[in-house]
Amino acid sequence: MIKSKTIAIFCLYLFSIPGVMAQHISNKELRDKIAGGWAGKMIGVTYGAPVEFRAQGITYEDPITWKPSDVIGAMWQDDLYVQLTFLMTIDKYGLEAPPSVFQELFAKSGYPLWHANVQARKNYFDGIYPPQSGMPENNLHADDIDFQIEADYLGLMCPGMPVTAENMASRIGHIMNYGDGVYGGVFLSALYTLAFFETDINQIVSDAMHTLPAESDYSKTIADVILLHNHYPSDWRAAWKELYQKWGKENICEAGSTFNIDAKINGAFVVMGLLYGDGDPLKTMEISARCGQDADCNPSSAMAVVGVVKGLRSLPQEFQDAVKKMGDSLFINTNYSFNKAVDQTLKYAKELCISNGGKANEDGLDVKVQPLHSVAMEASFPDMIFRKRVSAFHSNDWDFKGNWQNSGNSQNAETAKFSDQKGDEATFAFTGTGVSIIGNWFKSGGKADVYIDGSFKKSIDCYFHYANQEHENINICHVLNLPEGKHTIKLVVKGEKRPESLGAGVYISGAIVYSKGRKPHEEYKFSFQQ
Repeated sequence: MIKSKTIAIFCLYLFSIPGVMAQHISNKELRDKIAGGWAGKMIGVTYGAPVEFRAQGITYEDPITWKPSDVIGAMWQDDLYVQLTFLMTIDKYGLEAPPSVFQELFAKSGYPLWHANVQARKNYFDGIYPPQSGMPENNLHADDIDFQIEADYLGLMCPGMPVTAENMASRIGHIMNYGDGVYGGVFLSALYTLAFFETDINQIVSDAMHTLPAESDYSKTIADVILLHNHYPSDWRAAWKELYQKWGKENICEAGSTFNIDAKINGAFVVMGLLYGDGDPLKTMEISARCGQDADCNPSSAMAVVGVVKGLRSLPQEFQDAVKKMGDSLFINTNYSFNKAVDQTLKYAKELCISNGGKANEDGLDVKVQPLHSVAMEASFPDMIFRKRVSAFHSNDWDFKGNWQNSGNSQNAETAKFSDQKGDEATFAFTGTGVSIIGNWFKSGGKADVYIDGSFKKSIDCYFHYANQEHENINICHVLNLPEGKHTIKLVVKGEKRPESLGAGVYISGAIVYSKGRKPHEEYKFSFQQ
């Protein structure tokens, strides 16, 4: 009794502090907005799925065919199932579960993963845990989109509480990302927290930027979208063209290709959909999808924000009906459905409201709205730019010693160099500050030692067979932040494997070389600024 009275007095004190506001939201409205967010996520990802990466460096101009019943496809989308695994982790271990527990459950799940997520999964099985699992030295995908597309639940659990969402995002995001990759999740979750109490999407976007370090490239990219929207208020394609010229060619893990999975540019396409979509669900999704690149994730994020602003009951009736029809269907390798996601998110929203000084009563929540502030600054690849890609075939930069064989498939016999013989060496000479060796992770993969300029750096393991996945043309090792100049990286096959591997093979298909220099966006000025 004394404890309850003390808490009540403390809450009254909090609400009496100048600048601290209490916002009321009814249970009905809170549930409807949470449901709108989850529904929007499912609708948007299925809307854009047919055109995912169909436009790389260009806008997508062909017809987009989608019908509400297609939402059933959300059951197989990583935009949903990864973060539902994180909710399952909270169900089992609580809101304060350590990041390593979140990493373990998602690493051991039965669904496929890619880029930063799959590297975080491999890091887990290689004994690398957060925050190290997301850091650039252990994850070349640190700035990729992964956390950006799976942080929605954090914002949906934190109505009016961006700081609480930030704190959780910083813990969870470093499982698979770092720097701008984490900021993508921080920014998206902030959009949701604000959308519970604000209907002006321009204002929501502008306010959410306060959660980002102003000096970060992610913040600068979103600021440029706002600037371009102000200059081209009715022409998103003109804005897109200038934005892409400035930011569209910065992508570390797939450097040298038109494929861009970087969080910044894809986050910018989310914001373009929001600003130019004017709150219209179809228009928002279409613009985000037509911007290209990860064109299912981006309309999914944008549509989810619109879903929170409007609530499920204000979305088109055919959208509502389609989602409700499969409301109890389970997302793959989870025990979650749409209905359960809404229920559990609502439950945690109430818990977090109370634990952060708010109140819950029969009518709803009185949320102690938190002031916005930015997370700490961190940069994954400062001053690092792409120099060149070099194939393992037909290049004098490579020297293979021993019994290396060509490995491939029926379409192409030269996809990788392969060896499982102890002592075989592959040496690559390059000029720059960093290098990524590209190869394969296979169920027959084995171990190798890595040397830089003749000195032992680390051992790597090319085994991978989780969720029935193997990976070709993936970063198998990398070394960054070397002095600018000439270097060699050498892989020595150990002829060893972990017990579950079917072989001791090491597969090498090429290398990506990086140098120190000014990034493309630092050299570019918009046409109206020149």
